Amino acid sequence: MAKDMTLLWGSGSSPCWRIQIMLEEKQLQGYNQKLLSFEKMEHKSQEVLDINPRGQFPAFKCGKHILNESFAACFFLENEYKSQGTKLIPDSPDVQAQMYQRMFEVFTLGQKMVDVIYYNYLVPEGERHDSAIQRNKEALTAELKLWEGYLKKRSGDCCLAGKEFTLADVLVFPVIAYMFRSGLSSERHPALGKYYNSLKDRPSIKATWPPTWQGTPAQDTLKAI
Repeated sequence: MAKDMTLLWGSGSSPCWRIQIMLEEKQLQGYNQKLLSFEKMEHKSQEVLDINPRGQFPAFKCGKHILNESFAACFFLENEYKSQGTKLIPDSPDVQAQMYQRMFEVFTLGQKMVDVIYYNYLVPEGERHDSAIQRNKEALTAELKLWEGYLKKRSGDCCLAGKEFTLADVLVFPVIAYMFRSGLSSERHPALGKYYNSLKDRPSIKATWPPTWQGTPAQDTLKAI
């Protein structure tokens, strides 16, 4: 099974990490994988383009199926290997509703995070404005407040949709971890901090922790958020 899978990936990429966590949870270790470098522009190599014509990570192939979008890959793997490893889509409609809501909300959270962290990279120097930077920070702060509220309501549960680890956690945790890697304060955001700390040592997450994060200092971009 896993020998028919190929993953070309970059360290620290949330989409790549989602697929790696998913493969661990479904007990699909032993797949073909290759860590490539963003800095060396290896995501634009022909090797990647042959699988992902956008020249982006991840480039993921499962048998004859190409699934470069992390949400698509994770849904496919869960459906294809339902009876193997962790069951990540629960039977309860109530839990499913919560799970689907949180996992698709992460698009908004992730975009607001990117708007703050990568503003200088995405916006040419002559077009940057302090007012835009401030608006982006305020938008991210408001979004984080929303997620704090979600998690506080589930104070007795360790995961986004309840006590069990679900597809929502596979897809959302890498974004939360990226924010803490970028300096997000658990004192200012205690519910998010509790969620992050409760899952960071889960075997599937620990086994796939971005290698470039190990032994290197975290950033401080979000420390004032």
